[in-house]
Amino acid sequence: MARDRSDSRRIPKTMRAAVVALAGGPAALKVRNLPVPRISATEVLIAVEAAGVGIWDADMRKGWWPEGKPRYPLVLGTDGAGRIAAVGSRVRRLKKGRRVYCYTFLNPKGGFYAEYVAVAASKVAPSPRRLDATSAGAVATVGLTALQGIDDALKVSRGESVIVHGATGGVGSIALQLAKWRGARILGTADGRAGVAFVRRLGADEAVDGKRKDLAEVAKRFAPDGVDAVFATVGGPGLTACLDALRKGGRVAWPNGAEPAPRKRAGLRMKAYDAQEGARQLEKLTRAIEASRLRVPIAARYPLARAANAHRRIEKGHVFGKIVLRIR
Repeated sequence: MARDRSDSRRIPKTMRAAVVALAGGPAALKVRNLPVPRISATEVLIAVEAAGVGIWDADMRKGWWPEGKPRYPLVLGTDGAGRIAAVGSRVRRLKKGRRVYCYTFLNPKGGFYAEYVAVAASKVAPSPRRLDATSAGAVATVGLTALQGIDDALKVSRGESVIVHGATGGVGSIALQLAKWRGARILGTADGRAGVAFVRRLGADEAVDGKRKDLAEVAKRFAPDGVDAVFATVGGPGLTACLDALRKGGRVAWPNGAEPAPRKRAGLRMKAYDAQEGARQLEKLTRAIEASRLRVPIAARYPLARAANAHRRIEKGHVFGKIVLRIR
């Protein structure tokens, strides 16, 4: 094991973590003591302050795994924020004590539902200065997914008309703000009256319940010559109505996992994608957060000991923004 540049006397041997011993319901998440993970020469150890909670975490808790099989005991959590507690001997870019945030999917040494996490330094970046620890812990996964959808998949530009379908969730609420920052006119679809009000507060030019039967007509009134682009976080009849409002040559993008995915249509440019992780991508996200003065809507905060309750909440749906675990 490579030596790390840290004061080992300050790092305990064990930590509290929300652990899944076997796949199951929310009650399968139990807080246990685990060894603090050791870092390699190219990793950093983060003392976690806040961790994001996503619906994909609940899916993994129930036994879904994108490839192969999960290894138990399992510590969930794809993203979070905190301070660097130790630095691998070959890491030069990051220093002990720095506030950082990270997104890493299927991290081999465990996720962010823990007091410490060991991650590759190449997937870590300094936290945006304007965000507190809770917001920084919530934003990495949803922020990268939203930014890469708006900028890379759709290439939204000033003056375009864009529908953000599913604008109340963690990804959609960020995508709406970033598309607005890029100069687009935004129609945001939401869930119910409270969702419509929430989307308007985020800056949408128009907001509408995504389950309205006349959604396509509403969209056509919003952009009589046809909508330029649709960013979708959910599928189904509402998304079909949004696609009906697109102009010929219009663009559609959605993160993989948005179900049911739309069927291909002639005359439209359609793209599914996965968010790319890494320090460079996070640094781009930081610049966007700072320049756009982005708000990270927090739907609920739970202490680590109530991780099971956080999963019960996210599985109920109708979450406006992101759910966060406060670790410290």
